[in-house]
Amino acid sequence: MSDFPSHLAERFSTSERVFTVEFPSIDGGNLSAIKSRVDHLLPWFDAANATDSPAAHAHASNVAIAIALQNFGLEPILQVVCRDKNRIAIQSDIMGAALHGVRNIELLTGDDVTAGDEPEARRVFDVDSAQAIKIAATLKGGSYLSGRKFSDAPDLFIGAVENAAAPPLEYRAERVTKKVNAGAKFFQLQICFHGDRLENFTQAVNASHPTLPLLPTIVLVKGARPLKFMNEKVAGIDIPTEVIAQVEQASDPKEAAYQLARAQAEHALSLPGVRGLHFTDFCHDDSLVRLMRDLGVTPRPTGSH
Repeated sequence: MSDFPSHLAERFSTSERVFTVEFPSIDGGNLSAIKSRVDHLLPWFDAANATDSPAAHAHASNVAIAIALQNFGLEPILQVVCRDKNRIAIQSDIMGAALHGVRNIELLTGDDVTAGDEPEARRVFDVDSAQAIKIAATLKGGSYLSGRKFSDAPDLFIGAVENAAAPPLEYRAERVTKKVNAGAKFFQLQICFHGDRLENFTQAVNASHPTLPLLPTIVLVKGARPLKFMNEKVAGIDIPTEVIAQVEQASDPKEAAYQLARAQAEHALSLPGVRGLHFTDFCHDDSLVRLMRDLGVTPRPTGSH
């Protein structure tokens, strides 16, 4: 048996770069749609996020997607958000997925309901993200939050999210420490279009936590329109106007957007504490594979996970 709770944890113990990806949200259909997407991603990525109603839109459940990914051979990272769930539901999600061998858990706040298509939904926020991380650590220790113990505690690998670019900037590294103290072992960072802010953040975090793995997020888009949408509509994302203009005014906006992502990826990989990258792909074409190849990544044979 491996000494690590997951393949992802084992990868972080090596000197190799680690790459994760946001698995596309599933609205309906059947498992064959998931299988085809897994086959596309499997040669390139160490794990994929099973998201929990991202952008406050309802989709197929995080637990169901995580189990499907696990069954199809792509290691899942089960995301659980505090927006929609109280502490009982959070514990149920984690333990239900763990029954199927899901070990990577990532706790986060979640986008506000006003970002979604059902803004009249009630927010829950029984706990915040740091408290949710502590819940996962408690489950890993063999008991529910109430103190009720159980056998065969899951050996969870607990992750968290942080935003390097959102004010107050000086507080962001402190939030990492708070989440590390609660039990977080790795971080995926929110989309950041300010290279200087990302650099300052990684330096501050690495000074306090030199072995903590950080995975900045790189987003692939087809042009300026989605950049404008993120800048105007997505809380916590700020894109400089000159960056949007550079893409919008290019002779080939799609290629300009791709080169922007590539430059961001190469810069992020040069920063302290950065062990790899996390990708969000809004292109859904060959751009993601192209970027992996441009970063020097060699695809793994299927079944090598």
